[in-house]
Amino acid sequence: MIVGSVAATSVLAAPACIEARRKVDEAAALRHQVRQDMRLGDHDRVCDTLDEIGDRYNDARDAFEDCGQGVIAIDLRDELRQLRIAKKINRCD
Repeated sequence: MIVGSVAATSVLAAPACIEARRKVDEAAALRHQVRQDMRLGDHDRVCDTLDEIGDRYNDARDAFEDCGQGVIAIDLRDELRQLRIAKKINRCD
């Protein structure tokens, strides 16, 4: 009985994990965009994009916690910390 419920939970959690991974991939793409915007000197766009990256990481963290992969959610805290530093360096706060 327990094995069946664990399998059912894993199947139900899979979409949340897929969504979380998609959010991390989106954040990575946005990080590339930030680097491009920095080269162009578009400060406002850099700050806006850094905010979007934070949103993606927060969504991913929540989704990873929902699907039982809290360890990955903890790793995302480091990414969010680095993001806060980038915002401070770029004077986005």
